Amino acid sequence: MIVAGLGFRKGTAPAAFAQALLAAGRVDALATAREKAHELAAACPGFRVIGVDVAGVATPTRSDLVLARKGTGSVAEAAALVAAGKGARLVLPRQVIGGVALAVAEGEDE
Repeated sequence: MIVAGLGFRKGTAPAAFAQALLAAGRVDALATAREKAHELAAACPGFRVIGVDVAGVATPTRSDLVLARKGTGSVAEAAALVAAGKGARLVLPRQVIGGVALAVAEGEDE
């Protein structure tokens, strides 16, 4: 499964998500921190949205602010890795597009 992990601030415009998803390419699902899944689903209709617990997930990117608030170095990377499942690996490391952090992971979950 290919999952786009997204990190964003409350109130992010749907156009910003669209811009980030263009860079993601074809994905099977979107993922973010559990508490923001409803906001992502509302902004991205037609996509399967997975809310996950990101605290404690090790990521290549390390933001001290995100680590203090969410318990992981990158919400986008952590969400993508957790949602992609067994054997997940990043195929697109974190980048910020239109104010949305995006990372893409591929794993064995369906």
